[in-house]
Amino acid sequence: MPSDNQQTPITPPESVPRHVAIIMDGNGRWAKNRGKLRVFGHQAGVKAVRRAVSFAVSHRLDALTLYAFSSENWNRPAQEVKALMELFVRALDSEVKSLHKHGVRLRIIGDISRFSPRLQERIRRSEALTKNNPGLILNIAANYGGRWDIIQGVRQLAEQVQEGTLRPDAIDEDTLSHALCLSDHTPVDLVIRTGGEHRISNFLLWQIAYAELYFTDVLWPDFDEHDFEGAMNAFAQRERRFGGTAPSDADAS
Repeated sequence: MPSDNQQTPITPPESVPRHVAIIMDGNGRWAKNRGKLRVFGHQAGVKAVRRAVSFAVSHRLDALTLYAFSSENWNRPAQEVKALMELFVRALDSEVKSLHKHGVRLRIIGDISRFSPRLQERIRRSEALTKNNPGLILNIAANYGGRWDIIQGVRQLAEQVQEGTLRPDAIDEDTLSHALCLSDHTPVDLVIRTGGEHRISNFLLWQIAYAELYFTDVLWPDFDEHDFEGAMNAFAQRERRFGGTAPSDADAS
């Protein structure tokens, strides 16, 4: 999937997000604009995933998390869901060797129990093949929802309390964070949403509390290296405060 011709990072290291998350929106509209079925847009979206992963590898990001299939997407027409599941299987089969070659570690986050045994087996094999790779961590959020993530984390803590291994008054933000997806990752620095919508759609609700948000009208199948670079440059110009004040404000006080 990544390119062998790696580029030089376009921003200083201190201004580069270490963990980027992307809400890949616009596949259906992209297809509709061309008089095609929605699945045609999803197929085109796979090419955009390749470009995004290649960019992340060449710019030495720690992690890239892609929102592929939300827990709410099951409400879409059955034919579209079936096509998406088949596309997921084919993408794993066709891309995992390239990911492995380029040192990418693939992880699927979300409740995969609802997927077919065939797809679950593909996921297990793909993760096992790449689990020791030292490069980019590529997280694919599939049947994932931010609320689901928080609920499953709370359930883990509740079970520990019931077993007597955790006191209720010992539960704090750090404790819950470690029970959620991506707990062993660099914090999410930048969230990109394509397709022109300005919302986060139940994506990583806890993990993006202090992430910078970047919205673009570009539909996901058209999102390329130039668009990714634009998001990176926008991030480099942000002043991140993490709930504090800007240095200039502190000096003024």
